Order: sequence, then structure tokens, then C-alpha cells
Amino acid sequence: MKYVDEYRDGTRAKALAAAIAAEVQPARHYAFMEFCGGHTHAIARYGLEDLLPANVRLIHGPGCPVCVLPIGRLEEAIALAADPRVILCTYADLMRVPAARGHSLQKARADGSDVRMVYSCLDALRIAAENPGREVVFLAIGFETTTPPTAHAVLAAERQGLGNFSVLCNHVLTPPAMRAILAAPGGSGLDGVIGPSHVSTVIGAQAYAGVAAEFATPVVIAGFEPLDVLQSVLMLLRQVNSGRAEVENQYIRAVTDEGNRKAQAVMAEVFVRRPSFAWRGLGELPDSALALAPAYAGRDAERRFGIEAPVIADNPACECGAILRGAKNPADCRLFGTVCTPQSPIGSCMVSAEGACAAAWTYGRARDRSARSKVSQ
Repeated sequence: MKYVDEYRDGTRAKALAAAIAAEVQPARHYAFMEFCGGHTHAIARYGLEDLLPANVRLIHGPGCPVCVLPIGRLEEAIALAADPRVILCTYADLMRVPAARGHSLQKARADGSDVRMVYSCLDALRIAAENPGREVVFLAIGFETTTPPTAHAVLAAERQGLGNFSVLCNHVLTPPAMRAILAAPGGSGLDGVIGPSHVSTVIGAQAYAGVAAEFATPVVIAGFEPLDVLQSVLMLLRQVNSGRAEVENQYIRAVTDEGNRKAQAVMAEVFVRRPSFAWRGLGELPDSALALAPAYAGRDAERRFGIEAPVIADNPACECGAILRGAKNPADCRLFGTVCTPQSPIGSCMVSAEGACAAAWTYGRARDRSARSKVSQ
């Protein structure tokens, strides 16, 4: 398949691994964070860490939108779904994410709340049209990749006169999260960042120029295939070794410098930045999330229903927050693979299709190591 098979070629992967080994300076250590959860899964699925020299380390970042959603925002959605007037629509990933006291949207639905899984926000629009006597709320979540579709849904609701459609907005932004990671204690230990793929098709490569310059840290935007990731590691190594800190675009077949201007325009029309937003693992980050613009405030579910997300601490035994900051790996968590599994998740990182714990479990990279360490403890 064009643009897929050639990026999974084993011979080329070995050649890239050899080029990486040739570029590495034996006396130093390199730490690169893959920001996107899609990269985390590609790294685990294809065993890319096994192809790298021992002094090149890949660190998982906060690029899973379901994972970074704090418990309070989920509790807000569960409380809203309990209103008999409301049909709450959301993506499947959010259904099983644990909230406070082991609650979840899935359990709320079992208890009688009208919670419906949708494939897109257009499904939520259809449900609103089919149920004029009910309030349909779309639980919107995601980075800049899924923000334009939500914006189009709001505009479509306006055109169609669907007064019963509103949005519970949890869209977050990538560059502020990168800044928070690099500015945090230990963030300076990162030598480079593997920039996200889909997000970058929307916001463009130059959206990271300020981050690279401010923290003197190179950013290389990478595609999702194994050769994409390996080539990006090679590009980062060459920048580090030559003392450069620039934004480079490995994913030239999909990402441009300026990004998708039409998507950016519709986002700017429908949304404004929140002054602050809480992230799981990162805390309150300024200008890091979006809310509906004043012109569309009537479709803001938080305003319409007068609700506010409570502040709820994470389960103290769960290491999701530290994993999202890159401070720990999934196998470092005492719950991983024992109490916490995909069948009975304790933290969001084990639930989401982009979660680091789910990747480690699904592809077995950490299961045996985790089990051995727990037996010895």
C-alpha cells in the first residue's frame, strides 16, 4: 500500500538503525520525548526501542487527550448525564475512563443515564435533530486534530436551527503542553521532542518554532510509521550533535509549514482560549485549552446548565500523572498488570487507544518485566 508498506520495510529500518548508531556519541546520553500517543503505540508495536543504542532513550509524553483529562471534568460529564433532559454523546474511549470512586460514563449508562457513543460529532447533530424534546450535549475532547470538526458541528447546528445541541468543551492545545513539559523540573533533561503528526497537519510545523527557540530544544515532526519514527530520531541526533535547536519536518507527505489554514480559521471563529485549564499530570496550564466564543456561548453546556468541574485528586496509587509527564514508565507503577489491566483499568493511561500503559500492555513490551519486578518486591 502506497505510503504505508514502504515505511514498514525491515531492511530500511535496519539501515536507519545503523545510521543512528553511527551518529551517537558514546560518551553522552540522549533523551527524546515522543509527544503523541500514536507514536508511543508505534514504538511499542514495532519494538523500535530495541533498535536503538542503549544511550538513546525514548520517553512517553502527554499526547493522549483522554489521558490528560482530569477526573473533575469527567465527573462534570457524569453529573450532566444524570439530568433526565440530557442525552450525552461522546467517543468510545471516554466511556471506561475511571472517575471518582470507580465511577465512569459506562457505569452511568448502566445506572440509567442516556449516554451514547458516537463516531463523530455529526452523529451527535443527527441525534439532536431526531430528539427535539431532549437536550443533546456533545462531550468534545482532543487536541487540535479533533477541534475543527467540533467547530463545524457548532456552525452546522446554527444553520440547522438545532437549539437543543450544545458542547461540553475539553479541547486542549499542543504547544502550551510542550512548554509546560520543557519548563518543568527535569524538562531541561530532554534533548529533543518528536512532534505529533495529525496535530501538525492542522497547526503546521512553524507552530513549534517558539518552543524550540525558547527552550533551545529541537523538535522534529514525525509520521506514525516505524521508519518515520526512526528517521526522526536520526534527525534529532544530528541536531543535538551539531548544537542546533530547530523545527524540522520529517512528515513532509502530510505536514506543511503553515498547516491547514481553513481548519485554523474555523477554530478561530468558534473558539477562544481559556485563561487556564487543568491537565492530569501537568496541573493548571494558562492558555492551554479552548472554550466556545461569546457568539456561540448559548451552545456552551457549562453555561447552559450552570455546571462547573470539581477539583478531584487522582487515585494516589496510580502513576498516570507521572507517566504523562515523562517522569515514569508504565512498568514503574505497582498497579500495572496486576490491579490495573485493560479489563479493569485504574487509570486513564490503561484505557485510551493512545495511552502509554495500554501500549505497553497490548504489545507486551513491559508485561514480563513488570511481573518480574513485582515478584521481587
